[in-house]
Amino acid sequence: MNNSIVTDFVILGFTQKPELQGVLFLVFLFIYLMAFLGNMLIVIAIICNATLHTPMYILLLALAVVDIICTTSILPKMLETLLASGKTISYEGCMTQLFFFTWSLGAEMVLFTAMAYDRSVAVCFPLRYRAIMSHRMCVALLSIVMAIAVTNSWVHTGLILRLTFCGPNTINHFFCEIPPLLALSCSPVGINEVMVCVADITLAVGDFALTCLSYSFIIAAIFRIRTAEGKRKAFSTCSAHLTVVSLYYFPVIYTYIRPASSYTFERDKVVAALYTLVTPTLNPIVYSFRNKDMQTGIRKVFAFLKY
Repeated sequence: MNNSIVTDFVILGFTQKPELQGVLFLVFLFIYLMAFLGNMLIVIAIICNATLHTPMYILLLALAVVDIICTTSILPKMLETLLASGKTISYEGCMTQLFFFTWSLGAEMVLFTAMAYDRSVAVCFPLRYRAIMSHRMCVALLSIVMAIAVTNSWVHTGLILRLTFCGPNTINHFFCEIPPLLALSCSPVGINEVMVCVADITLAVGDFALTCLSYSFIIAAIFRIRTAEGKRKAFSTCSAHLTVVSLYYFPVIYTYIRPASSYTFERDKVVAALYTLVTPTLNPIVYSFRNKDMQTGIRKVFAFLKY
């Protein structure tokens, strides 16, 4: 229920300098197209190739869908505000954007952990992999991802809906995120800040710790590889995965662990861009396009389209 006097918000975006807005529009349009088309290609390749219907690729499919939802909930409106003279978003539109973003945020963090677990089982227990990562286990992992993501989104969006916004209505950010909305609230935000901190510790810090634990088992297994070339390739893949994971978790932890009064929005916009724009663009490159089976699947998609 909307208890607020404010009926719409003004989104300031990355900059107020008119001479930069055209350049930023092209940059963010390129990023959006890269993220959307890259992840959509993964979705199509996995769905259309029966050989890719395994737990590893089903989790990659889920990650691609989450990244599409994340970028699509933010970037089209952001591009519109860069071009239009009016930079407003309705209260309902803002809450909808917040819901889908917090959903994708929770889903992505848990998916990274599930994917790390899947890889650790494949590397450390190759002979038992099919038995451990069965169809039932894959469904269970995806159900946990969905349950946590929906709960996270409903809790935070519901708590924001309880707040009163009586003005000002200017969001010093490029989308409707929890911290800038708390800064605009005319009602107490203590419970919101506590729940954000709890979610940050349990989801972000907890999932990151579990992800690192899985990768520590993988690294230990890599050291047992006898050939230097095998070690090099394994370390290259592992380091790339850890880099992308760190680029996601560290900015999220930094953003949500602090009270609203401590936010510096000009700096925090850049930090938010890492987990809303950069990571969804890098995920297809790091997790999928370097994989030989995925490359084969993608070539089959292009061959079908050409035919």
